[in-house]
Amino acid sequence: MSHFETMHKDSAGRIGRLYTGHGRIETPTVMPVINPNIQMIPASELAKFGAEIVITNAYIIYRNPELMDHAIEKGVHSLLNFDGAIMTDSGSYQLSVYRDIEITSDEIVRFQRKIGSDIGVPLDIPTPPDVSHERAESEMKTTIVRCREARDLVQPEAQSQSQETMLLAGPVQGATHLDLRYECARTLSETGFDIYPIGAVVPLLTSYRFAEMVDVIVAAKKGLQPAAPVHLFGAGHPAMFALAVALGCDLFDSAAYALYARDGRYLTSSGTYHLDTLQHLPCSCPICTSYTADELKGEFANGNIIPLAKHNLYATYAEINTIKQCIIEGNLWELVERRCRSHPRLLDGLRRAVSHADWIETLDPVRKSTFFYCGSESSRRSEVLRFGNRLDRFDLSGTVLIRTRKVKREDGFDHVLNLKPPFGAYPVELGETYPFSAEVSKFPDHDAIESALQNVLRLIELNSDAEFTVVCGWDHPLIADIRALPNVREVAALW
Repeated sequence: MSHFETMHKDSAGRIGRLYTGHGRIETPTVMPVINPNIQMIPASELAKFGAEIVITNAYIIYRNPELMDHAIEKGVHSLLNFDGAIMTDSGSYQLSVYRDIEITSDEIVRFQRKIGSDIGVPLDIPTPPDVSHERAESEMKTTIVRCREARDLVQPEAQSQSQETMLLAGPVQGATHLDLRYECARTLSETGFDIYPIGAVVPLLTSYRFAEMVDVIVAAKKGLQPAAPVHLFGAGHPAMFALAVALGCDLFDSAAYALYARDGRYLTSSGTYHLDTLQHLPCSCPICTSYTADELKGEFANGNIIPLAKHNLYATYAEINTIKQCIIEGNLWELVERRCRSHPRLLDGLRRAVSHADWIETLDPVRKSTFFYCGSESSRRSEVLRFGNRLDRFDLSGTVLIRTRKVKREDGFDHVLNLKPPFGAYPVELGETYPFSAEVSKFPDHDAIESALQNVLRLIELNSDAEFTVVCGWDHPLIADIRALPNVREVAALW
């Protein structure tokens, strides 16, 4: 049976339901990382922040005899004192740091199943960015072999037991070699897993290489079935959630709430503040309405980082809720454009994302709410691309007026088309329909004008039997190209 279903869609993102042995999880969501040795915020308290699922490290539990005995005897849910779903990592992080660990993939998969993990992970090889294609391919193939072996271990249990079996993740590796990311995703998809984590992206995130992160996500997504749930391993800062969700990521795991708190860093959806520079708290979560900035600084100075960690969690889930609401309303991409303007490297990620608009367009719903033009990147959104790809559906003959606003002499034309950037020309009768009801700037930028005029040029070329008059006041080189077309009668600024 499928353990994941999609409820709402926008861009390449969605709101989904992931069914586990410990309840239904609504995605997109964040899994707080729980250290089984030391819990900064007890797992039992995490539900009040919005956590339906957490993630912990099975290898750490395995290496600690006391933790291991408790987990085997009473289960990992008892060990963490958490009633919701629990995902367990296999020790791949330790493998990435130390290059070797004292367990095999089969052993850690069996152990995760034994302690009652809801989602288990094979011991994949987390290949870092920028290594040779040869090394990345070799380690990817090892990961695929281990994933298939894990599938063979877990599948018989699912068939022989009446209770819910452990869901199994198939991590997608391949470093920054996009062909390998695609190949790994496609191969794992053919085998069949319940969740597909995109692994080893933390070095890209910590070095702000968001454009490359976008390419890695898209390459992996193209290799997977569209309905496959995707986990972006190690992504925990709320500023990049909207971008990743819009590209089709469903799950994130965050140790950032704790790690940033230890460094005195205050998370927001638009970036990070250093606590020592804050004079006011730009948040209304329970922590920020209970403390002043000076009081929060005092707690930190006295060694109490719990209040700051709790704020960071509230900020994390507030952003997830904002993203979900935007998906329901159909304006997720506007949120992405706003969030990505909070940092130049995130803006790089946005610009790389719109270069994949042809892929996003295949997943983006046709009917949504109002289109808001938020900047030059909006001229390359999937809706604009979709309109341009469908210009051949217009069959025009006779005389056609294309104008940016209503003019006096319109009655003598067979067809009247609105001219609106970034789309181009469309029948006035469609003016109140999506996406032509778009809210755009009164003074369009160069990219919006160019996008519109390119579509006008193509529309006129496709309807060579019609005679066109174009009325607009724009100064752009494409105006000369339009004027030179044989079936254009006049191009005027005022008419």
